[in-house]
Amino acid sequence: MKINKDIRSQLDARKLKKTTTKKSSLSFDAMVMSQSEKLQVEQLEQLIEEIADQGERLARYRTIRELAKFKRYVKEFLREAVQYGLDITHSHTFQMNHNSRRLSLVKQIDEKLIELTDAIVEQERRSIDLLDMIGEIKGMLVNLYS
Repeated sequence: MKINKDIRSQLDARKLKKTTTKKSSLSFDAMVMSQSEKLQVEQLEQLIEEIADQGERLARYRTIRELAKFKRYVKEFLREAVQYGLDITHSHTFQMNHNSRRLSLVKQIDEKLIELTDAIVEQERRSIDLLDMIGEIKGMLVNLYS
């Protein structure tokens, strides 16, 4: 029995269609992953810009409110960077050295934020003491009036 050439070409076409579908789904997955990474990098870059702007405002005004905003931006950046970094570590290679290095860097950033907070609070202590004295005087005036 002879196999018809038309049937053979149909079988070859089906095999070709299956392999192209498989390749296109792989390329789609790769494309989605690359776009996701691109968005995460853009978000981190935007957070760095916000931190830089807030840092300039903090240097100019040196208030507790500006310090709180700065710390909030840094905290958000750290959360995003660690989450993004861990995703990259798990997807490419798993190395404990990079994770411990990242954690020690986060600790160093946290220590520097504490130092910055102490410096701002120390500088604002004069204003706080002044406001405390003003409050005492107001309290005495209210007692005198009553």
